[in-house]
Amino acid sequence: MNWEQLLSLKRFGDTNKRLRKEQDETRLGFEVDYDRIIFSSEFRSLQDKTQVVPLSKTDFVHTRLTHSLEVSVVGRSLGRQVGKQLLKKHPHLTNIHGYQFNDFGAIVAAAALAHDIGNPPFGHSGEKAIGAYFKEGQGQHLKKELSEKEYQDFCDFEGNANGFKILTESREGREGGLRLSYATLGAFMKYPKASLPKKPTSHIADKKYGFFQSEVETFSAIADELGLLVRDKDEKRYARHPLAYLVEAADDICYTIIDFEDGINLGLIEEEYALEYLIKLVKNTINTKKYNALKTTQDRVSYLRALAVGTLIDEAVEIFMKNEEKILAGEFETGLLDVCRYQAQISDIIDISVKNVYQSAEVVNKEIAGYKVLDGLLNVLVKVAVNSYFGKLSNYDKLIIKVLPETVKLANVSLYENIMAICLHISKLSDTNAMLLFHRLGGNSI
Repeated sequence: MNWEQLLSLKRFGDTNKRLRKEQDETRLGFEVDYDRIIFSSEFRSLQDKTQVVPLSKTDFVHTRLTHSLEVSVVGRSLGRQVGKQLLKKHPHLTNIHGYQFNDFGAIVAAAALAHDIGNPPFGHSGEKAIGAYFKEGQGQHLKKELSEKEYQDFCDFEGNANGFKILTESREGREGGLRLSYATLGAFMKYPKASLPKKPTSHIADKKYGFFQSEVETFSAIADELGLLVRDKDEKRYARHPLAYLVEAADDICYTIIDFEDGINLGLIEEEYALEYLIKLVKNTINTKKYNALKTTQDRVSYLRALAVGTLIDEAVEIFMKNEEKILAGEFETGLLDVCRYQAQISDIIDISVKNVYQSAEVVNKEIAGYKVLDGLLNVLVKVAVNSYFGKLSNYDKLIIKVLPETVKLANVSLYENIMAICLHISKLSDTNAMLLFHRLGGNSI
């Protein structure tokens, strides 16, 4: 892979290519990507979607929206630092093509901002609930009506693939989705493969999948434009865009450190015990006098969190640059932080978060509610999608269709597309709206 192709400013939905040196310096193409994401309705719904702790009334606990904003900030720093070093190493990118280090920061920030845009309500339990409906629930009968690959898309419903659909799917008045640059779409794609075949490998890019069957052609076109290496042509399995490693690192840094911070501030993790683990991570950079002057738990945790994030950003940049050739060759098989010198400290922090936060009663109760709500929505709405395809709509089905937004198109052309339209609609709901719709469809509210 080469950086000239990987930094493509071409917008999805356009036929013409754009050159970096032709851009208006006051509002660069990659920065427009960030703006389009942040003004989208799908991004706004993240303000009422669970990060870890559900619907918390505490102002210092993160939602999907605040998490995404913080990941984008960390991503921007990672991109800029890597960009500075890459332009020194490859000066022709500036001298001939006009790229600046801020371009790398803008691409990673935009992709990081969108990294959770496809996640359904109720966090990762929402993904599992959708999958369970098709694998174990009333959706099992659809296996015989769909192709193996189509059915697998639903059984392993994946927020990353759903996010790619949201960013690229055309609809009336919005050709090309959000019309983001190919570079940003490439950096967004952490898992450049389809849901099948699974064929588990040790390569980080094979951990999950990144596009549904409905987006196979879309992804292929983007991958070809960017010059992504083909790891298996028949299986549509590609090497990652190099900047996807930075998007992943930004997310890893934030959920490792900031979920831990939330746990401390909520009292789920004891301060004295927790701070000891953070100090191990930042002991070489801590200002003891400044730290001892801080009077509240929140201030002490905030100070250590800032140092920890800075430490891990520097570490991720160093690992990326050390392995740039392997990354460009598609041969770097792990996440950046998986091979960092602080891996043991990171593992300790994650273990505590899993035990004290992710498995806390509040979080488990959220997951139980999420399963019940999403299963109930799917039971009603998927049946409408199926009946619409087979031309057997009941009067109740017709009433349900009237309350669905105009963007949910149901027809008798494709059963897969009908069901996917329902899953896409549900995935865009906030936690609160999912619960309201669940009660409305169940006749418990008007």
